[in-house]
Amino acid sequence: MNKVNYRLILEKTLREIEGSPKRPSLLLHACCAPCSSYVLEYLTGYFDITVFFYNPNISPEEEYRHRVEELKRLISEMCPQVKFLEGRYEPGEFFDIAKGLEKEPEGGERCHRCYRLRIGEAARVAKDGGFDYFTTTLSISPLKDSAVLNSIGREISEESGVAYLFSDFKKNGGFKRSIELSRQFCLYRQDYCGCVYSKAERQARVEKMGQQ
Repeated sequence: MNKVNYRLILEKTLREIEGSPKRPSLLLHACCAPCSSYVLEYLTGYFDITVFFYNPNISPEEEYRHRVEELKRLISEMCPQVKFLEGRYEPGEFFDIAKGLEKEPEGGERCHRCYRLRIGEAARVAKDGGFDYFTTTLSISPLKDSAVLNSIGREISEESGVAYLFSDFKKNGGFKRSIELSRQFCLYRQDYCGCVYSKAERQARVEKMGQQ
């Protein structure tokens, strides 16, 4: 089975937008400032963007707050025309969907449920706010499966009635550019995805490397 090239789908959508008389609105779910940097640089020429920070998976709360403030700083310094919206921070929502999957490796079913939780909330907010599109920055990470993310986005789009912007932001040097922008804006780059399970997995890898 041929893989879907979501980068080409995105480029086709952007070409169609360029030929449209109306500049569309986009609700961009963001997980952190580094992942948002390139996505914002790439998409601000096509959309009126509102960045939506909804990540109840992030622990501890100090880490969550740090990421919020870094993202707000990036927006103010890089693209002040972009709006920022913070979702509710209720970690219990994440632990509810992760129940029974605590031992799953990163990238497995627990993560898929987490993607669905966050993308689903973005769709709800996009629908309530009258946005033309919604999407997420998550596909910029080499550790995130764009096929899974876009499949979830498609399903939720059909349920909500709001168009999902298909993407694979890591392609065509996107991830590399996000690293460059992170250095340029001196952004805090975390070493784990966000949840307590990914943090524990990261610590275990570091300890194992130290023993070798």
